[in-house]
Amino acid sequence: MREITLTLEKMAHGGEALGYHDGKAIFVGYAIPGERVVVEITEEKKSWARGRLVDVLEPSPERVSPLCPYFGRCGGCQWQHINYEAQLRFKREVLADQLARIGKLEGVEVRPPLPSPWPWHYRNSVRFIVTPEGMLAFQALRSRETVLIEECYILHPLVEEVLEAMELEMPRLHHILVKVGVNTGEQLLILETGGKEAPQMELDIPVSCVLLPPSGPPLILAGNDHITEEVAGRPYRISALSFFQANTPQAEKLVELVAEFLDPGGEEALLDGYCGVGLFGLALAGKVGKVIGVEINPFAVNDALINAEKQGVENAVFIEGAMEEVLPGLEEDIDLAVIDPPRTGVEEGALQQLIRLHPRKIAYVSCDPATLARDLAALVKGGYEVEVVQPVDMFPQTFHIESVSLIVARNG
Repeated sequence: MREITLTLEKMAHGGEALGYHDGKAIFVGYAIPGERVVVEITEEKKSWARGRLVDVLEPSPERVSPLCPYFGRCGGCQWQHINYEAQLRFKREVLADQLARIGKLEGVEVRPPLPSPWPWHYRNSVRFIVTPEGMLAFQALRSRETVLIEECYILHPLVEEVLEAMELEMPRLHHILVKVGVNTGEQLLILETGGKEAPQMELDIPVSCVLLPPSGPPLILAGNDHITEEVAGRPYRISALSFFQANTPQAEKLVELVAEFLDPGGEEALLDGYCGVGLFGLALAGKVGKVIGVEINPFAVNDALINAEKQGVENAVFIEGAMEEVLPGLEEDIDLAVIDPPRTGVEEGALQQLIRLHPRKIAYVSCDPATLARDLAALVKGGYEVEVVQPVDMFPQTFHIESVSLIVARNG
């Protein structure tokens, strides 16, 4: 392996710093733009290469000492070596760069990210690999290897409490998941196993527990098969197999932004695409005439229906199915839309159907700048303008970038 010396220029999507050597782009993890570094080339292609940081000859003033002893081996965090204010600045720059390069969207207003009130100990859920020896581990960065973990500095204390209270005999156990309600104190332990045999388990605190066999529904071992979380005073049931935002205080900011951007007048039909347990649609139900939620996960649809009943919402319907399959059958005139797709973005067929329905405003909640840029470009081509993009830092100490974009129909 050869070593080179270079000065890093900017942060790339994916969390690595980027510099150039002999005209070739070099990506370097755990480095910071502005630093002069020694790098060992570990992967090389025709126009780019990836290097391992060997030495920092001229450190950035934004470099700090990571808290976690596993940092640099564990794949969970990539930016613990960067002070938090600089992390926010880099996320804005990366997001703007992706919009310009991939989406060809020049001049879009990308606001400074809304910082997390908790830069540490914020995650309300976690998924561990269980090793053959019964130890808890995370995936190593860019590797299939695992890193044994005894403590994680981004987990909420309620998650850590479950892990500390847990004693398991874990034959054939593949993964464990923990979900907690930060504002309710509820805790759920989820066991993924290769069979239907329940492991031997002792817990020193009252925690709900379910078993996820290779097929079929979750099996309740103790308590309930769900937790309840509160966001902006509203209760949301979240089942073992339902998605929910991992940073509860920032989820509330997402809800506030969607309401602010869409600014409903009271009678509109609102499409809530990829609605999950109904976080956005139910929060806006009292401000619109009707909510139509679409979600492919049957467990999340069931949660959304129960959440609507608990919240006294009577003007919301939830349809189980993929967006690209459900939207062609919608006959209602859609005035407003909020979409919160997975990291892969909106499926092309669903995007074209959304353009056909032509809501006058769309709030796009994204967790990936690259797919966001791709989808925004398609919406612009379909008759929309991107008014503003507001990042919300859901994942401090990592490169992941959450954002809410306001997209408005050009013909109003």
